[in-house]
Amino acid sequence: MTEVFVHVYDVTNSASVKTNAAIVQLNKLLRDGIGLGGVFHSAVEVYDHEEWSFGYCENGSGVFSCSKKGNPMYTYRETVSLGYTNCSSLKVNQILTELSREWPGYSYDLLSRNCNHFCDQFCERLGVQKLPAWVNRFANAGDAAVEAAENTMKRLRQAKSDLISASKVAYRFLFAGPSTSSVDPDLGLLDNGSPNGSGGGLLRFSILKAPVTLISKNCLGFQDQGSVEKSQAENVCNDGNDFRRPSL
Repeated sequence: MTEVFVHVYDVTNSASVKTNAAIVQLNKLLRDGIGLGGVFHSAVEVYDHEEWSFGYCENGSGVFSCSKKGNPMYTYRETVSLGYTNCSSLKVNQILTELSREWPGYSYDLLSRNCNHFCDQFCERLGVQKLPAWVNRFANAGDAAVEAAENTMKRLRQAKSDLISASKVAYRFLFAGPSTSSVDPDLGLLDNGSPNGSGGGLLRFSILKAPVTLISKNCLGFQDQGSVEKSQAENVCNDGNDFRRPSL
């Protein structure tokens, strides 16, 4: 068994000295003062005096090594023990060979596939604990925010698609004109014309035409059945004929 370490650096590879100093101060505040995390680079040491990490390059593998705590691109900060691995030196070399193929340099992504993600994967295969959460908290938070935004946009696009489809159906229903459907002029019912005449596929929808028809008839002087019967009764009485109710 051998102990595994992660070496943590402040990311100070900016061309601006002021920017690098600001990052160091930010990390000091967020990590030491609040305990949240910061902007860090990490590398894993196992068995020898080298540390292994991952970075961007156009061609070839992004997996690389350098002397422990000696990466010249960043400012060394601290070392954390991750426990002990049962992997032999030969097995570790095999794992690194596999990771070198799986992590090409062009696949690097600041939020979802950075050096800290690589170290987590390396530690998982070594059978030790992953990096402390504070090492990669900013990248994880940023990645979660991006994922949430993408999911929101997907839902909005789906809602827009559903709305457009519903609008097309409504437009065809209202403005398509004569088709296989028919409208009863008196009842105001829409019939989609069942091919077998059975009515099993009928869609009936009141369009408030019946009330309009009744109003129109009344305005034109038509009388309802009750008015007609009343008028007939009055005529019988006026003629002098007896009008008796039927005996019960």
